[in-house]
Amino acid sequence: MRNWHFNHIDFSTYPHYTGDDLGVFWTSLRTSFRIWAPTATQVELRLYNDGENGRPSRIIEMSKGENGTWYHIEPGNQVNRFYTFRVNDNGWLQENPGPYANAVGVNGLRGMIVDFASTNPSGWDTDRGPNLPHFTDWIIYELHVRDFSIAENSGMRNKGKYLAFQETKTVSPLGEKTGIDHLSELGITHVHLLPVFDFQSVDEESQDKKYNWGYDPQNFNALEGSYATDPYDGKVRIREFKQLVRSLHQRNMGVIMDVVYNHTWLTKGSVFNQTVPGYFYRQNPDGSFSNASGCGNEIASERSMVRKFIIDSLRFWIKEYHIDGFRFDLMGIIDMETMKMIRHEIDKIKPGILIYGEGWAADHSPMPESKRAVKRNIAQLPGIAAFSDDMRDALKGNHSQKISRGFVSGLSLREEAIKFGIVGSGWHPQIVYSYVESSHEPWASEPSQCINYADCHDNFTLYDKLKLSVPKASDEELKKMVMLAGAIVLTSQGIPFLHAGVEFCRTKNGNGNSYNAPDQINQLDWVRKSVYKEVYDYFRQLIQLRKNIPLFRLPTSEMIREQLNFCMKYQIGVISYCLKAKEEMGKWNFLIVVFNANRETVSIPLPEGDLTLIAKGSEISEDGLGTINDTTLQVEPVTMMILGR
Repeated sequence: MRNWHFNHIDFSTYPHYTGDDLGVFWTSLRTSFRIWAPTATQVELRLYNDGENGRPSRIIEMSKGENGTWYHIEPGNQVNRFYTFRVNDNGWLQENPGPYANAVGVNGLRGMIVDFASTNPSGWDTDRGPNLPHFTDWIIYELHVRDFSIAENSGMRNKGKYLAFQETKTVSPLGEKTGIDHLSELGITHVHLLPVFDFQSVDEESQDKKYNWGYDPQNFNALEGSYATDPYDGKVRIREFKQLVRSLHQRNMGVIMDVVYNHTWLTKGSVFNQTVPGYFYRQNPDGSFSNASGCGNEIASERSMVRKFIIDSLRFWIKEYHIDGFRFDLMGIIDMETMKMIRHEIDKIKPGILIYGEGWAADHSPMPESKRAVKRNIAQLPGIAAFSDDMRDALKGNHSQKISRGFVSGLSLREEAIKFGIVGSGWHPQIVYSYVESSHEPWASEPSQCINYADCHDNFTLYDKLKLSVPKASDEELKKMVMLAGAIVLTSQGIPFLHAGVEFCRTKNGNGNSYNAPDQINQLDWVRKSVYKEVYDYFRQLIQLRKNIPLFRLPTSEMIREQLNFCMKYQIGVISYCLKAKEEMGKWNFLIVVFNANRETVSIPLPEGDLTLIAKGSEISEDGLGTINDTTLQVEPVTMMILGR
């Protein structure tokens, strides 16, 4: 029986292969296969006529190539056939489609030989995402493919499918726009999709029986089949996902992929361990698999062929699917050198691709934190951003504790942490960092490294968290708290990030970890767009305000220090600041922004001269809501006010 402990192996001695031909490459005349398996004594290629059933039509012994690779060239047109590899490494391992499989049959058990050009939708050659000057111009909207359309009231036909994203003129039972028309109307710039690579937990043959977010990777370079109209034919998921990308690009919205290179769902049985046992994973001192992901293993990103795999994978998604950005799950597990190389290599293809992730791990790693891409090291990773859990928890309370409160829910003395998020988590001379409980020093060198948010797929929705922590609040009071949180996120420096449905007070009925909960919990309830129309309109206007006023999205920390000044005397439960452009930046070149989280009206002193009221309560108008010429301003409870000239 195989010993799955590896403390006796020096993986650094394994050969490195530099070629760009790992995996399967089809032409009408031949198909080439190459796999990296340096410890194998024998490798079989098995060809099938079916993606799931039947015995192999041929079993071919592959030839040993350079630097640990094995290869075979099969003549003739092999398109639409299926395959697996089987490695002999101190005994035969399980057959699998290989780490580089980019097309698979049902449930990802066998790879599929595909003519990728035949899957391109009309206009694919000229397809491009939005081209924004700065990452701080991005407004990200996090969305699960199934949640988007699965509800009966979604108005979409292709429920839970990639194809729902190309349906237009869809409406809720109350006549509100849904689907892609809703996204366009809302005004976001980029859609962040929860995992769409092939994950393990949902049976593609019985996909309605089980739900999952998809953070359980199986085949990193192939698409998930449960979102396709036909999971058996690997071409269908490819074609339909490209149609999703094309549809969003045509609306001037980019597509961000959620990538999970930090772990695999299976450990011993994964495609990696069934090809090169032990190599792709970190080990504890006793040789057992370490577990910084909390899922049973962690990828050894620092090893040369693991690093190559991740970079090759990202290149493939960019080139084949025109992906505009990547969100790294548990990025704090990945070593800093790999993240730097990822940024460098992606810039060669397309510099405007955003890379961001969770700057933490889920458990202890044998790799020292000083070497990993955790939040405190982000300043050393130019061009890479991290989520600001400082802003998140300061806004609403600790993310995992039901009863804890934050700024918008009435907890005082969280103002400094909010101010820290407002300046994009960088250094600003007016921030007292010792008062920022979660980060006693700045961690972002530029605002483009800071992702500000109030909630995401993890933990409670913003609405649910506020309802749990302020149980006596009326629904009207909860709405005001949600709107104040959105106002802070969407006017802060850095990159704003919205959880799908926050704009109409999304609820998961108090479920704080809905990763495998049924559709009734996770689906977007489109009727809420009508019920919470005031909240929706407010978010839509906030997004437009951010787009139209450059002072809310300054591209450098130096500009923030020069142009953002906390200009008012401190009051408990109040944050106020001034933005003053050094040179003309549009209609508004001087702004006063005030957030009052108190449950009573507060008075704010004003400078001399006429000021135009831009935002008050639930109203926002860039044309102005009236003129104020007074020495003080009365700010209503739990609201934002903006004045300008």
